[in-house]
Amino acid sequence: MVDDFGLLTARSAVGLALASHGAQKAFGWFEGPGPQGAAQFMESLGFVPGERYALAASYAEIAAGTLMTLGLLGALGPALLLSTQSVAATTVHAKNGFYATKGGVELNTLYIAATLALTIAGPGKYSLDELLGLQILHTPLAKWLTLAGGLGGGIFMLTRRLPRKPLGEGAPSNNGAPGAPQEVAASS
Repeated sequence: MVDDFGLLTARSAVGLALASHGAQKAFGWFEGPGPQGAAQFMESLGFVPGERYALAASYAEIAAGTLMTLGLLGALGPALLLSTQSVAATTVHAKNGFYATKGGVELNTLYIAATLALTIAGPGKYSLDELLGLQILHTPLAKWLTLAGGLGGGIFMLTRRLPRKPLGEGAPSNNGAPGAPQEVAASS
């Protein structure tokens, strides 16, 4: 019972944090760039049209965070998180090293590690999957296939990316949405 409460706490912390990043982009909540700023940022990364990719990233983060928090649909939420965070780490943060204070991959790494640990452990008794009898979604094969699909989705998104625009040709000079910190505008 204590372990199940620990899983609920961890799922909620990771899930709600990620969903809030999506809401920053989708709705401009929590001092986020909103859809227009997120679209401009996505285009600066080579994801054209920016509106489409900003919408996909925003709602993937909201869905991933919500599913993880609720413990619903097995590894689908973690797979979406793995997809968005692998893209964010590769396109935005990797060039800045590890630490988040320098815009590095630290936060992406923590999200991915926490998600993998929670996926392996399963959602626990305090989850909608438990309540709805969806334990079949938590077999090792189901978990790993779903996570592989999430990673594959991230890789696919990276193949859709065009070369970055040189500065002066419409790309924001702050490597982010106007007025938004890099971590907020990116899928972090």
